[in-house]
Amino acid sequence: MSGFARAERQALADTLIRVGPDAPTLCAGWNAADLAAHLVIREGRPIAAMGIMIKPLASVTKRVQDQTRDRTPFPELVERVRKGPPVWSPTRLGAVHEAANTVEYFVHHEDLRRGVGDGPRELGPDLADDLWNRLRKQSRLLFRSVPVGVTLVRAESGDGPRQTVVAKAATPLMVTVSGPAGELVLFATGRTQAARVELIGEDAAVARLRSAKLGI
Repeated sequence: MSGFARAERQALADTLIRVGPDAPTLCAGWNAADLAAHLVIREGRPIAAMGIMIKPLASVTKRVQDQTRDRTPFPELVERVRKGPPVWSPTRLGAVHEAANTVEYFVHHEDLRRGVGDGPRELGPDLADDLWNRLRKQSRLLFRSVPVGVTLVRAESGDGPRQTVVAKAATPLMVTVSGPAGELVLFATGRTQAARVELIGEDAAVARLRSAKLGI
């Protein structure tokens, strides 16, 4: 494994150790131990983790996640996160690992950091570009259910050129969401209160976007 996903994985594991198992996160109802258990079963027990995507199985996934959290000492949980997927998992392959985990680990690292009051990081330009490109490709899926049109505008600090993508075309209600790539990813995955973005549009449209369910 190499690349941005691996770097975020290692950084998240370091932050888990720093903040401890009871630290709050941006994930409703989850502390740091819950988050670590989620990551462990997502990669190590894919059948048990199906409830992440298939809502009727959510109770099964929660039960396995809670058991994993309660039966595994926190340092061991973190070490399992750090080591990555088991040897049989296709996500051990570099390109697959990056596709499956770059956004996942970036977002969950920020869930943890911002849950304990840490502010936004200054991302390297290569990571910011990678996050933007992944967001651009998935934007229609992430914003498919919102009741207004959405244009995303990437605006990093400094004087670099702005990049835009129409995540959902709709009229007459249209909202422009502007911010750095990492903050746009957080907004698009449902961290709307934590993301440092600017929303531009009619008040009613902005309110409808803020109350919409975002993410896959």
